[in-house]
Amino acid sequence: MPTADQLIDLIRPDFDALNDLLISQLGSDIDLIEQVSQYLIQSGGKRVRPLVTLMTARALNTQNEHHIPLAASIECLHTATLFHDDVVDSSDARRGQPSANAIFGNSASILVGDFVYSRAFQMMVSVGRLDVLKLLADTTNQISEGEVWQLKNQHRADVSEAEYDQVITRKTAVLFEAAAACAGLATDQPDEVIGALKTYGLELGFAFQLIDDYLDYAGDSDDLGKNLGDDLADGKCTLPLIRALTEASKEESDLITQAITFGDRDRFSDVAAIVTRTSGLTYTKERALSAVKKAKQALEILPDSAFKDGLIGLADLSVSRGN
Repeated sequence: MPTADQLIDLIRPDFDALNDLLISQLGSDIDLIEQVSQYLIQSGGKRVRPLVTLMTARALNTQNEHHIPLAASIECLHTATLFHDDVVDSSDARRGQPSANAIFGNSASILVGDFVYSRAFQMMVSVGRLDVLKLLADTTNQISEGEVWQLKNQHRADVSEAEYDQVITRKTAVLFEAAAACAGLATDQPDEVIGALKTYGLELGFAFQLIDDYLDYAGDSDDLGKNLGDDLADGKCTLPLIRALTEASKEESDLITQAITFGDRDRFSDVAAIVTRTSGLTYTKERALSAVKKAKQALEILPDSAFKDGLIGLADLSVSRGN
């Protein structure tokens, strides 16, 4: 299985061009915007979503450079959601460092998040493709719906698995879907190929979020760059808990319900023990592996290449990672 660095090396010139574009596009003559946006962009994110766009474009043998601003747009959309998420969740850490809102305050984080959103759309427009613009506008709307739905579910222990699926599809998976599909649109692929790319991205994003939620109970805090149990402290009933509740005793169910209702991080070790004893972790991992299998199957329509292999490797890496 390739490492993240090996995948990036496959498209190193594109990846470096992406980073250069991000730095230039998020510059501003307003000092506070410059400070806040550059802080998050340079804080060591995985760049998985734009990597999907870059790798997909190369797998499709792109003859233009549209994939660079599109990948930057995807990363800006994701970055803007992080600014807003950290404010909503009252987070004080992101990727092992203080979050932007912890340093600059909530107001600055929200407003600079809006600035980053607007920059994303400016770069989308520069490509000159109405179909791509529509795709990414629709995606942004779905992400907003997913975030609001997640907020509505906060501190609820009766969230169903179907509801959870809908939330993570909109909150996370649709941006991966768009990351792959926009490369197909920008290279004028037929509908069959666009559909396959959407499937790849959607299933990859679904698996990615499942593993995020899995790691919040089974990961290492140093590797994750955040405290374990953040989801519990935020009152988020994710799949490990949803599954555990179907098998837990009455006493265990009451404990989990109270911990979610009150966002009680002090009960994290007790809740994690229940999640581990039941199939909460194994079931979540199995669902992620199933999604990755579907993602890789969707790529069969693409011609063989090192870049196609890179997309397959990225799918495998999404479920084997520790952060």
